[in-house]
Amino acid sequence: MKTRLLGIAIFGITLATVIYYPHLMAKNVTPDPVDTSLTHVIANQRPRVDVVFVLDTTGSMGGLIQTAKEKIWSIASTMASAQQTPDIRIGLVAYRDHGDAYVTKVVDLSSDLDSVYATLMDFEANGGGDGPESVNKALYDAVHSMSWSQDKQAYQAIFLVGDAPPHMDYNEVRYPEIVAEARKKGIVINAIQCGELAMTVEPWTQIASLGHGSYFQVEQAGGAVAFATPFDAEIAELSAQLDDTRLYYGSREEQQKMHDKMAATTKLHDSASTSSLARRGTFNASAAGKSNMLGEKELVAAVASGAVDVASLEEDALPEVLKPMSAPAQKAYVAELAEKRDDLTRQIAERAKDRDEYLAKKVEEAGGLKDSLDQQLFDAVKEQARAVGLEYKDGPTY
Repeated sequence: MKTRLLGIAIFGITLATVIYYPHLMAKNVTPDPVDTSLTHVIANQRPRVDVVFVLDTTGSMGGLIQTAKEKIWSIASTMASAQQTPDIRIGLVAYRDHGDAYVTKVVDLSSDLDSVYATLMDFEANGGGDGPESVNKALYDAVHSMSWSQDKQAYQAIFLVGDAPPHMDYNEVRYPEIVAEARKKGIVINAIQCGELAMTVEPWTQIASLGHGSYFQVEQAGGAVAFATPFDAEIAELSAQLDDTRLYYGSREEQQKMHDKMAATTKLHDSASTSSLARRGTFNASAAGKSNMLGEKELVAAVASGAVDVASLEEDALPEVLKPMSAPAQKAYVAELAEKRDDLTRQIAERAKDRDEYLAKKVEEAGGLKDSLDQQLFDAVKEQARAVGLEYKDGPTY
């Protein structure tokens, strides 16, 4: 009987591989040699969106940096609103100039947006002063220091955001060559000029043109839509409760990695505005936000999906809260968290709908805000992502 069951299982795995292998190869995805489950194969088919923001953090950019801190969750939600929900990864390159506290700071592409955001919270405007900045070095790091996807069907884009032109008198690779290298990798480069400095227009438009991207100009502080709503506080609170349903299992190293993620979550709860926390809560409750909300080795989701049985875990791999409990109590505790999580996710989705309707009215009353950073980012992403099969039909998420 066991031999027969084993044969059936092997046949099922083989059939799944035969069915999905051509599609995998079409997207240049190599099947995992260890995990051949059908669930794993299908999970690899979600489209990928990799976006790096290259941000000028010199003294004149204080307003824009604050805008970025407020709007990163809305931007993530906008990019996740494609008809086939993509996996979202965001990276950052902060830049200043030679002689400042740093020339560049790089935050690699990651689906752990909490940790990316926690780093963004530390960015402050300072330095600069001589006009041109180290734009070339920043672009070079964005192209060469990020773990860009190897999937040829991924939408990969850089958004250069600043108000001053690049230094062209440094002994370094210059933007025409850097942009050419980006295009070979399939990376689109967009240029967003903050303010109206005349000497920035030519290099910014050239960077966008060479990078097959968009150039647009916004006010010095970014020009993003930043309405607060009557639903923000409730969504932020529900989101904090949702965070509390997470349990992590695995090796000491795996649990430490997730401990660091939870520390980033605590930091943003302590530092971010209520509106920003509401935007994060809305994103986390969506299909695209699950990766950020859960992270890796999250036990409640793993048990709910049938991937893990709590009783099969060694004691060292258990979350600390479960170790003193009996096996039945462990199972009941995890099931209770799963039920609570489902209820919180439903409540956030309901309040998020109310929030969206409120914001839609505000935007309409303001004349549509077609020149806002939100709308121009959406228009650029919509046009560029179409080339890799991603369709965006609605407008930006605020």
